[in-house]
Amino acid sequence: MGQGQQETVATSLAGAVREKISASLAPVDAELERRYPGDPGTRQPVHTVYVPGDVFTAGTIRSWGDKALDLLDEHAPDAATLAAVLGLSGDLAEPVHARVRAKLEREPVEDLRVDFEDGYGNRPDAEEDEAAARAARIVAEAYATGTAAPYMGIRMKCMEAPLRERGIRTLDIFLTGLVRAGGGLPDGLVLTLPKVTYPEQVSAMVRLLEAFEETHGLEPGRLGFEIQIETSQAVLAADGTATVARMIGAAEGRATGLHYGTFDYSACLGVSAAHQASDHPAADHAKAVMQVAAAGTGVRVSDGSTNVLPVGPTPKVHDAWRLHYGLTRRALARAYYQGWDMHPGHLPTRYAAVYAFYREGFEQASARLARYANRTSGDVMDEPATAKALSGYLLRGLDCGALDIAETARLTGLTRADLESFAAPRRGDLTAHMP
Repeated sequence: MGQGQQETVATSLAGAVREKISASLAPVDAELERRYPGDPGTRQPVHTVYVPGDVFTAGTIRSWGDKALDLLDEHAPDAATLAAVLGLSGDLAEPVHARVRAKLEREPVEDLRVDFEDGYGNRPDAEEDEAAARAARIVAEAYATGTAAPYMGIRMKCMEAPLRERGIRTLDIFLTGLVRAGGGLPDGLVLTLPKVTYPEQVSAMVRLLEAFEETHGLEPGRLGFEIQIETSQAVLAADGTATVARMIGAAEGRATGLHYGTFDYSACLGVSAAHQASDHPAADHAKAVMQVAAAGTGVRVSDGSTNVLPVGPTPKVHDAWRLHYGLTRRALARAYYQGWDMHPGHLPTRYAAVYAFYREGFEQASARLARYANRTSGDVMDEPATAKALSGYLLRGLDCGALDIAETARLTGLTRADLESFAAPRRGDLTAHMP
């Protein structure tokens, strides 16, 4: 065929064939849209701080920030010291140290859960009633005055028979207090259901929230919740299926997160106390199952915590910081972008790990995304799914304060809206930006 000559295009199948196939797959298309809507595109906090209900006050968030700053000033007062402790490279030391200090001053806690479960224990009913009502008042006032963390809520007691009524009552008191405070339910409200073993317990939580919404005339589906994975049965059911996947379905679109419970889960499997950690092989298995079950559903996965606290003399604090920093970096590399922090002393290394993770890779990520967006070639051939991951990486860095929009715009030539369009394409649109 000569140059410039047009190819002859021929087909053999009648249009009715395509229509029949499409009709046969319509239920599957609908199921994919329902079960796998993709990431919600909202901010994911880098951590969750748990504070027992009896010690939570209006000053808790600021107190955590001040204590973290004091520890930083005492044990790593300058960038060089922090870099030496954590093994930061020279070009990262100054920006990471400066940004950690700024974060602790501005927004020390991204997500706070007032704990009425293990961290609170079993108390007289009147005492827990009062603590739940006080928590609602403080949270409502914090959102009204602009002093709240971006995300706040409670962890109730579980749905197991001995604690079920107490957990339901505490949740009712807390939510009722928020509604009666007059400002409505805050956008950052998060509820946590612990020690979930069977999908039926998740269904019960759904019915409970439906009843509350109906009672107060709230929009159906307004209330979501996190599911804590703390038992072996939550990962693998007696019939060999992945219970956690069934739990996501049982939540009927209300599940917002899956949180790994390091110590309860480890103990459930018989791991001795000295080896209960988030990098234990048993923990890796559980989180891998959680991650696969949650992928594409819009439900996010959170790592657990370390119980090694950075307290005492400087060498001991440095050892605890190195441990926490290493565990956090390990989790980030495995795409667990959130974890638990148990002590104000964990905040400096939480943010140091997060900021180092995003700052050390953002120039390369920006360059790759810019080439992809501009249809230019480079030494890596990226696909739409990779562009999605690159944009998500930059957006998470922006949300937590590791990056600034000015520097990402300078390197990518993209606005935040552009990044969001790459990070959360509609189903079927993954090829929309293909070179």
